[in-house]
Amino acid sequence: MDRIIVFDTTLRDGEQSPGASMNAAEKLRLAIKLETLGVDAIEAGFPAASPGDFDAVKMVAGKIRNAQVTALARASKEDIDSAWGAIKEAAHPRIHTFIATSDIHLEHKLKMNRDEVIKAAIEAVSYAKSFTDNVEFSAEDGSRSDRDFLCRMFEAAIEAGATTVNLPDTVGYAMPDEFGQLVAYVREHTPNINKAVLSVHCHNDLGLATANTLSGLKAGARQVEVTINGIGERAGNTSLEEVVMGLYTRRDHLGLESSIDTREIHPASRLVSMVTGIVVQPNKAVVGANAFAHEAGIHQDGVLKNKMTYEIMEPETVGLTSNRLVLGKHSGRHAFKQRLTELGYELEENDLNRVFGKFKELADKRKEILDEDIEVLIAEEILRVPDTFKLDYLNVVSGTVAVPTATVKLIIDGQVAQNAGFGIGPIDATFNTIAKMTKTRSKLLRFSINAISGGTDAQGEVTVRLQENGLIALGKGADPDIFTASAKAYINGLNRLEYLKKNPSLAPEERSL
Repeated sequence: MDRIIVFDTTLRDGEQSPGASMNAAEKLRLAIKLETLGVDAIEAGFPAASPGDFDAVKMVAGKIRNAQVTALARASKEDIDSAWGAIKEAAHPRIHTFIATSDIHLEHKLKMNRDEVIKAAIEAVSYAKSFTDNVEFSAEDGSRSDRDFLCRMFEAAIEAGATTVNLPDTVGYAMPDEFGQLVAYVREHTPNINKAVLSVHCHNDLGLATANTLSGLKAGARQVEVTINGIGERAGNTSLEEVVMGLYTRRDHLGLESSIDTREIHPASRLVSMVTGIVVQPNKAVVGANAFAHEAGIHQDGVLKNKMTYEIMEPETVGLTSNRLVLGKHSGRHAFKQRLTELGYELEENDLNRVFGKFKELADKRKEILDEDIEVLIAEEILRVPDTFKLDYLNVVSGTVAVPTATVKLIIDGQVAQNAGFGIGPIDATFNTIAKMTKTRSKLLRFSINAISGGTDAQGEVTVRLQENGLIALGKGADPDIFTASAKAYINGLNRLEYLKKNPSLAPEERSL
């Protein structure tokens, strides 16, 4: 079988999904998970965008040893210098430079003619080649470009030294048969195409990203540019899990394979959702909560008789398990550490001790601790910024005949503070009181509650998005008591805002957590 190169851009294009910005520590943790997943290349960011992104890409480049680490750069020497400065310590660095090729972009955005664009591409690729032999060139808005000009552009880029040329459906405009024909045309009419890998990068504006990508592969492309959970600009990018499982499940039809360890797909999906705060929709293919659920009686009967009647993939294949090590208040440290390892987390001793302590506190409240509960503990204790504010006590009074009231005790910069306040509901009262105590004036942009698992004793996971003075921060909290979970999420968001305030060197593109 032909092996497909999996180029993951969750940390770059995926981060462009509104509200999905990540700090350096979060990018590094995700990069480590992507390497465990088995991706061939990790696009770590756009170093020229901001000092924060430069530092994050450099941190990833210094840690990742197996996968290629890629930095994006416009077709300019300044961008390419920044990209190389960020990835030069990587074991396998790649510079990815791009320029638009469609007439609408040339006329309205670049104000350049075709010859000028080709010249700019040649100069950019040649300059990038002076730093590394691993150079990728992308023709932005390639699917809406003139076919013959696109072939001329790729021929020139390959001649200048590009080892990968990427054909993007930047705005998700193409139809699957049309895109497959375009890939085939490029292969047939670019004289030196055999000297480079042809890549495809599709967006999901019409819900066709995966279909277009698979069509491109069938027509001869051999690299896919994807993101975990399909996150990305506007409606998102091609979903890694959908393409990989498409190749895996229909290898009889496609005759293609990848290096991805499919058992790591679900843990990677959970981590991306946890870090970005973007909840995976229940009916999402492969990783959605309902992807392996059967409710209809006919379906249930068929699955009980033979799983293959209604399941084309085994849940174990993507990292879901039907058998779990049951964890509860009597579980020891060794069993807990073993479960963390199975979930893909290798924690330092201090971090392990802290998370285990929180696990024991939760186990005293619940009979059984599920994998999702453990991942929430990881998010709360490890993936967080320093605490300016910390919840010490919360009491809420509410009901049909009571005025919603919240009494809150906080630790603010090490000092104990206590106050009470009212609201139109218990959560409103809690947030009003906390805002008054912390002297913050953030605006609540989003509030959502999700039950982590089944049962009346399930933890509620709350996600909030706060905005203050142009800064936007995500806050997450979990607790069996949804009011407490809401308070934790709100305080977590306020702490992230404080982190941004204390780091004014972050450029506007990075001033979002």
